[in-house]
Amino acid sequence: MSAKRKTRYDNESITSLKGADRVRLRPAVIFGSDGLEGCQHSFFEILSNSIDEAREGFGNFIRVIRHKDYSITVEDQGRGIPVEYNQKEERYNWELVYCELYAGGKYANNTGENYEFALGLNGLGACATQYSSEWMDVTVFRDGYKYELHFEKGENIGGLKKTKWDYEHTGTIQTWKPDLEVFTDIKIPAEFFRDVLKKQAVVNAGLTFEFIDEIQGTTETFRYENGIVDYVAELSGDKGLTKPVFFEGSAKGRDREDKPEYKVKMQIAFCFNNEVNTIQYYHNSSWLEHGGAPDKAVKAAFVAELDKYLKNNNKYNKNETKITFSDIEDSLILITNTFSTMTSYANQTKKAISNSFIQEAITNFLKEQLEVYFIENKEEADRIAAQVLINKRSRESAEKARIDVRKKLSSNMDISARVKKFVDCRSKDVSIRELYIVEGDSALGSVKMARDSSFQAVMPVRGKILNCLKADLHQVFKSEIITDLIKVLGCGVEINSKHAKGLNSFDIDNLKWSKIIICTDADVDGYQIRTLILAMIYRLAPTLIEKGKVYIAESPLFEITVKGKSYFAYNEQEKAEILKKFKDQKVIVQRSKGLGENDPEMMWETTMNPETRRLIKVMPDDAELTHQFFDLLLGDNLQGRKDYISEHGHEYMELIDVS
Repeated sequence: MSAKRKTRYDNESITSLKGADRVRLRPAVIFGSDGLEGCQHSFFEILSNSIDEAREGFGNFIRVIRHKDYSITVEDQGRGIPVEYNQKEERYNWELVYCELYAGGKYANNTGENYEFALGLNGLGACATQYSSEWMDVTVFRDGYKYELHFEKGENIGGLKKTKWDYEHTGTIQTWKPDLEVFTDIKIPAEFFRDVLKKQAVVNAGLTFEFIDEIQGTTETFRYENGIVDYVAELSGDKGLTKPVFFEGSAKGRDREDKPEYKVKMQIAFCFNNEVNTIQYYHNSSWLEHGGAPDKAVKAAFVAELDKYLKNNNKYNKNETKITFSDIEDSLILITNTFSTMTSYANQTKKAISNSFIQEAITNFLKEQLEVYFIENKEEADRIAAQVLINKRSRESAEKARIDVRKKLSSNMDISARVKKFVDCRSKDVSIRELYIVEGDSALGSVKMARDSSFQAVMPVRGKILNCLKADLHQVFKSEIITDLIKVLGCGVEINSKHAKGLNSFDIDNLKWSKIIICTDADVDGYQIRTLILAMIYRLAPTLIEKGKVYIAESPLFEITVKGKSYFAYNEQEKAEILKKFKDQKVIVQRSKGLGENDPEMMWETTMNPETRRLIKVMPDDAELTHQFFDLLLGDNLQGRKDYISEHGHEYMELIDVS
C-alpha cells in the first residue's frame, strides 16, 4: 500500500477571498462562466445600468463601441453615477459602486423611491465587471463637473479626478477591457452586441441604441418606437394569419402571504403565422432564455382559452383529444415584456424568474384578454382555431407513423428476414461490417458477386427513392424503400421536429455498420439517386453524417486497356495522364458501364477492395449551408436549380455520354 500524503486541516486552514480576487479567481460564480459567455454577461451588467437610467426617464440614447483591442465602451445620457462622498456609508460612492459587491441604488425599488423596475438589481454588475477587467476608465458628467476614475486589475489608480465642466448633457461613459487572466476568451463577436441591443430596443420602446464596431468599421442603430408590437409586426411580415395584437396591464400581489406586496406590469404582443414562429420572454428588459414564470403562464392561458373556444364552437371532431401548447406555438409569434418591483431570478445571469405571483398575474390577465379577443374578433379567432387544429392533426398523424416505425424497428426478427433482397454479411463485428447501398437489382447482382461476403453487405434501392426534404413525415414513413433502409441501418431515426417530441428512438450504438457506402452509377441518374439517399440520411439520421459513418464509392469513368492490362481513370485528367504514359502504344479506351454490367473482378478492384477502392467520406458542413444546397437540388426553387446548372453544368458534362 502506498503511503498517504499528510495534509494539515486545522483552524489556520480556512481562508477567504478578498477584494478583486472574489471575482477574478471565481468569475463563474458571478457571471455563470469563465469563458466567452461570462465575458459577454459582464458587458450586459454595465449595459443594464444605462438601460435602467433611460427607463426611469433620464436619457433616451445609449452608445456601445467594440474597440479594435476588444475593449468595450458603454455611454449613456442618464443622470451620471453618483461618485462623491457618501455620509451615510462613510465612503465615496465610486468605491461602493466599483469596489464593493452587493452595493447599489436599487435595493429599495419596491418603495417606489428609485428604479421601480430595475434590470440591474443585485448590486454586483459594475463592481464585478471592474474587478474582472484588465483596466477600466469611468467618466461621469453631473453636478457641473467631469469626474474621472481609472482601475487596473481591480485596483483604483489615482483616486477620483474632479474637473469643472460645461457638458451638453449628464451621463456616464465606461470603457474597459475584459482580462484574459479572468476569462478564457474576450473576443465578443459583433453579432452578440447586435442581438443584445436589438432585443433591448424591442423591449424599451423609444430608446435608441447605437453600435459602433471599430473592428468592422460599421455603425448601426436600433430603435422600436412602439416596442414589442412593432417587433411582432416585423417578424410576421405580410404572411400573418392575424394582425399583431397588444395587451397591457398591471397587478399587485404577493408570492406568499408573509411576503411583501409588489407591483407587476405586463405587456404582451402576438400574432399567428403559419410560416414563422418564435416566442421570447423578457422581464425588466432581461431576455429570459429559460423562461420560468412567464413561460408557464403563457402556455396555461393559451391552451385554456383556445381549448374553450374550440369546444364552445364545436371545432373538435367527436372524441378528439385536447390541443397541446406545441400545436399552438407552431404558428405563434409572441413577445412578453413584464416588469416587477420585486423579482426572484434563478441566478445572477437572469435567464429565468420564479415568482409565483408573476406567473399567476400573467395567466389571469392573458386569459381575460384572450377571451375578449376571441369574442370580438370572430374571423381571426376561427382562422387561429383552424390552423391550431391542422397543427394538432398533423402532429398526431406523424406520431402514429413514427410509432409504427418504432414497432417495426423493435422487432426481434433477423434483418434479412424482414427486408426483401437485402444481402447480409457473415461477420457480427460492427467495427468491420460495411453496408453497400446500390441502385437496382442488376447492380445488386454485380456487387454481390464482387464483395467480400465476410464483412460486406448489399442493400438494393429499387426504383426512385422519395425526396425526403419535400415529403411530409407521413409519406416518408409509408415508403417501403425508406423503411427498409431504416430497418437495415438498425439505429432508428431522429426527427428534428416538434411533431416527434418525446418519440425519438435514434441510438447510434444500435447502428449495425462501421461504414454506410452509397454506390451508384457514374451518370446523371446515379448522381440523382445518390443525392436522394443522402437527403434521406440528412433528414432522418443526420448524426450518421456528423459521426463520419456515410461514404460515397467513386466509380471509374474510363477503362483503358494496354496490352491486355486494364487501367482505370476516375476523371478526364486521370484519363489524359494514363494516355500520355502509353502514348506510343496501342490503347483501347472504353467508357465504364453501369454497375450492373461490370464484371466481378473489376468491381472488386475499383469499388470494393479496401486496398484499392476510392471512398469519399461525407463530412458535415455548416447546417444552414447544407440545407440550402439540398433545397437547391431537390426543392421547389426551379429557377435556382436552372441557374446552378447553367453556372456549374460544365463540371458534370463528362458524366454525359454524347456518343
